[in-house]
Amino acid sequence: MLHLSNCFVEVHYVYCLLPLLNNFWPVDTNSYSIFQNCRNDGLLAFVENFVKDHFLPTMFVDYRKSVQQAISSPAAFRPRANTAVTYTPSIEKGRPVLQGLLAIDFLAREVLGWAQAMPKFSGDLVKYVQTFLERTYERCRTSYTEAVLEKQSYMLIGRHDVEKLMRLDPASVCLPCPLGQSKMVNKHIDAESVEIETELSELFLNLRPIKQENLIRDDNKLILLASLSDSLEYVADSIERLGQVTLRVSNQAEQKGKNLTSFADDYRKLAIDCLKVLHVEMQLETIFHMQEMTNREYLEDQDAEEPDDFIISLTAKITRRDEEMAPFVAGVKRNYIFGGICSIAAHTSIKALVDMKSINLFGVQLICRNSIALEQALAAISSIDSEAVRQRLDHVRTYYELLNMPFEALLAFITDHEYLFTTTEYLNLLKVQVPGREIPPAAQNRVLAILSH
Repeated sequence: MLHLSNCFVEVHYVYCLLPLLNNFWPVDTNSYSIFQNCRNDGLLAFVENFVKDHFLPTMFVDYRKSVQQAISSPAAFRPRANTAVTYTPSIEKGRPVLQGLLAIDFLAREVLGWAQAMPKFSGDLVKYVQTFLERTYERCRTSYTEAVLEKQSYMLIGRHDVEKLMRLDPASVCLPCPLGQSKMVNKHIDAESVEIETELSELFLNLRPIKQENLIRDDNKLILLASLSDSLEYVADSIERLGQVTLRVSNQAEQKGKNLTSFADDYRKLAIDCLKVLHVEMQLETIFHMQEMTNREYLEDQDAEEPDDFIISLTAKITRRDEEMAPFVAGVKRNYIFGGICSIAAHTSIKALVDMKSINLFGVQLICRNSIALEQALAAISSIDSEAVRQRLDHVRTYYELLNMPFEALLAFITDHEYLFTTTEYLNLLKVQVPGREIPPAAQNRVLAILSH
């Protein structure tokens, strides 16, 4: 006599699978008679054998074709056109998940639905889902590699020293994290955060001169990376949710090898790599444009009405790329992608003084105008803290305006603002030639005497 709970399972199997028999095995008179006369145990064995020998193999073939079609079609990894102006996190409201990954997510849900309906076969079904999730991941990895291959940003995020600093960087709180977890967002910038940020900036600035061929010049590839990152994160979250349900049903936690949560981690890590490349790429792009500051003298004949051409080019590129990526990534991710520009621009501007032979009053005004133009472009990105941008670039303007001070006034400023700039930065103010400014022979020693107290 079968246990009552087993009877419910048997009935569930029968009612779930009987409608399928007509589709997979034409029922003639003889087989129908056998089917009708089976006892409960025989019926259960019959259904299980049918599912194992006929239903699952046929289903796997069909799904294999669907998976192949989903990830190999020309539109599978093409960012969706005619998207909304701003990003939406809801699929129902138009979240622009890549077509290939959206199809894979649907197929995974469908197969795992069968796993829940047929617990006895859930192990095979989950393994099959893992198989096509792995194939899809490899396809995503290929698409990512094609976009970043041999580019400097891609090579940098693979370096151990850069990877370590990026992990410690406060901006990393913007990166995706496992479902149900959140990172603490600390808006207070402490000394340690500034040190990490400065170290990263120094590391990137030491790569100068940045060559154009080492940058990702095709905006379509940048849009793809943004869209791929969001799509991978969407699928990772979906897999994680499905995995939690499947674990309860099929006890997959006891299986050896990778489970669905491991695949979710892989998808999420690749999503993070896409964002890291974009984050570093925008900083390298900034250095590429602003390194021109060291190739010219700032001896202007009159007050310039426009910023330098390289600043106009950079701000136009920032604005265009932000507008192009806005529909594909959430605001916090846009903050991560573009948020490093301000810091690297500020460091580049201040360090550029070392390589300047001379600068006059109008030259100082032009550099200040450059920083204002950059501030306006960054402040226009809705996800970026405009006040933080203003403070950073105002720091640059304050530094260059010190060049207009007579030496004694500069000493008084240093006395009152000893820690506003580093010792090296203060000393560099003395080295550049400023028409009309007199620097006494003992100027450096007098500055050092103030800073050493």
